[in-house]
Amino acid sequence: MELVVEKANLWRAYQRVMENKGAPGVDSLAVSAFKPWLQEHWPQIRTALLDGEYMPAAVRKVEIPKPNGGVRTLGIPTVLDRLIQQALHQVLQPLFEPEFSSSSYGFRPGRNAHQAVQAALAYVAEGGRWVVDIDLEKFFDRVNHDILMARVARKIGDERVLKLIRRYLEAGMMEGGIASLRTEGTPQGGPLSPLLSNILLTDLDRELEHRGHRFCRYADDCNIYVRSKKAGERVMTAMTRFLSIKLNLKINADKSAVARPWARKFLGYSMTWYQKPKLRIAEASLKRFKTKMREVFRAGRGHSLNQTIQQLNLILRGWVNLYGTFEVKL
Repeated sequence: MELVVEKANLWRAYQRVMENKGAPGVDSLAVSAFKPWLQEHWPQIRTALLDGEYMPAAVRKVEIPKPNGGVRTLGIPTVLDRLIQQALHQVLQPLFEPEFSSSSYGFRPGRNAHQAVQAALAYVAEGGRWVVDIDLEKFFDRVNHDILMARVARKIGDERVLKLIRRYLEAGMMEGGIASLRTEGTPQGGPLSPLLSNILLTDLDRELEHRGHRFCRYADDCNIYVRSKKAGERVMTAMTRFLSIKLNLKINADKSAVARPWARKFLGYSMTWYQKPKLRIAEASLKRFKTKMREVFRAGRGHSLNQTIQQLNLILRGWVNLYGTFEVKL
């Protein structure tokens, strides 16, 4: 815990939180007002952290519509808890990073979605003409706290750190002024959640490696490439059983499948069926992009051209990061 609250580590965490900005948590404290508040209260908070007595605030529940229907639930921590989680992340990630699989690409330094889809393309070109496309059902809502904490404790011996992480997992979800207790899940929205997901799913990575499979995992999206449909069905059955028994996780049968890679999408991409396949933008991704663009153009009627172009550029920059490079300018 001393490393977490060390001055240089806290300063890096503070800078990251300020850069990310973000909405206030349940205490309504905005990022812009955080510095003077922190200067006044940090000595007591630091003491509570070192004594193992710090209690995180509840997270604010926010629901974001998913492109294909339904909602994704986010838990927005207070700015203070985002700072502490970021400080924890900076200390924990170097400890766990060497243990992560080379086939894991999400939320890791020096790794990204582009590398994941390029690896997938290479596996198909090498003969993996069938894909076991695994989608974990409500993964961030279903994480078993005991199983996750057992994995964290493999590397962390400081009881204060373990207790603090457990408290973050169990922090209530606030909606309409009422906080509900949580006994499972690690809501998206805080800096720790992506790292914790990688720690838990490393067990899945190791099992796939042990079986000699070629795969790409990005957070809870996992594609395994095999040479036949029959082999794919065996892998799907085995992984469904493994995830259920070892990690208490369930595969979403409606969104998972054994299929041809060009009939599925992975991180917004699909690919051609040629012997030397090429990446192509998935139809669903292209459709969402066009819908967003049309909405901006409709909303732009009566507004200034500059304002409309700024909104378009926000969408286009996101597209550039994933698919290519172009931008609207005056």
